Amino acid sequence: MKKKPCVLLPVGLTAGLAQFPALAGEGLIEGASATLQARTYYFSRDYSDIVGASQQSKAEEWAQGFILNFKSGYTPGPLGFGVDALGLLGIKLDSSPERGNSGLLPVQDDGRAADEYSRLGLTLKARLSKTELRVGELQPNLPVLTFSDIRLLPPSYQGLGITSGEIDGLSLQAGHLTSTSLRNEAGDDRMLAMLGHLPQRQASSDAFNYVGGDYQFNAGRSSLSLWYGQLEDIYAQGFVGLKHSQALGDWLLGANLGYYSAREDGQGRLGEIDNRAFFALLSARRGGHAFHLGYQGIYGDQAFPRVFANITPLGNEVPTFEFASADERSWQVRYDYDFAALGLPGLSSTLRYIRGDNVDTGLGYEGRDRERDLDIAYVVQSGALRGLGIRLRNVAARSNYRSDIDENRLILSYTWSLF
Repeated sequence: MKKKPCVLLPVGLTAGLAQFPALAGEGLIEGASATLQARTYYFSRDYSDIVGASQQSKAEEWAQGFILNFKSGYTPGPLGFGVDALGLLGIKLDSSPERGNSGLLPVQDDGRAADEYSRLGLTLKARLSKTELRVGELQPNLPVLTFSDIRLLPPSYQGLGITSGEIDGLSLQAGHLTSTSLRNEAGDDRMLAMLGHLPQRQASSDAFNYVGGDYQFNAGRSSLSLWYGQLEDIYAQGFVGLKHSQALGDWLLGANLGYYSAREDGQGRLGEIDNRAFFALLSARRGGHAFHLGYQGIYGDQAFPRVFANITPLGNEVPTFEFASADERSWQVRYDYDFAALGLPGLSSTLRYIRGDNVDTGLGYEGRDRERDLDIAYVVQSGALRGLGIRLRNVAARSNYRSDIDENRLILSYTWSLF
């Protein structure tokens, strides 16, 4: 008989659980799991032809992060309760005032990066049938509020969210968020907006509300999405999306289409917002090869709005340039290769090129930008370092209306399953 893992608990907690044998033995503890991820992150971004108020020519930092994810089980009975915890710790390895503000570490009042920062967030949860309510620290991943884990530590939000899967193929979600913890901050703060690539720091919001769902059909090969997001008193945004995959001989073809529409909300703290965005990303896969072709169009008087400092599922948006400025049109070609097809499992690469034009810069000339990305990733498959992930990213991004960027990232990550 396979032995169950033993979990050692403090004496006081053990005594307390002994009063509730069903609680201790039927899910809250036995259903718990925890992982600890160590992440070493080197980030370097060189700027040239600097445009904007900041004249910093380089951002370069190196930091060590730890991400603890604890998830309890649920108490027995039709209505189950539980608690999750998220623990974050970031440690400075290398930084200086001249090279700071990379998004890895907090910047102090003296312009220097903090030596370390940490956060512990708790989430209370309740589940009835296939519906779950979560209150506390949340990390939603939605078309109108994408989970943007693109630096040392992931961001999070504080509030409540509900998910429901009572109907086969249909997933529904709604939530009310009141504050955010940014990717390089330990505390909570009000939420800001971005228009295109520019943070709008002159106005903040008390809450972000969302509701929407995804419906899978056609034997799971197709899905339809409909979402609404509201950054109170700043903007309201709707989204409709369609995804489909289709086998054709040895090929797997895919299509990802989406349309956003946004306007100002309530008090309109950023003034008028008029934006619509359409994207189409087509793909074809065979063996280890994957080819992608994408188009993205931004329409209206303003750039694409989103919550600071998030990326979005826009087809041509990447973590360096967004290609989401006012009136911008952009095209993408991308090639992925999985080296498992050559007998090298764990090794993969991505080469991508995006070009945009027709940008309304407001300066009397048409804006243009382009970006080339190369990503190489490897996960060690065996031996003492099995599971160690290594990712290298190299970017060259050029523009005639914003600063040029040459970027390198090196990320090492390893995850332990604690229980």
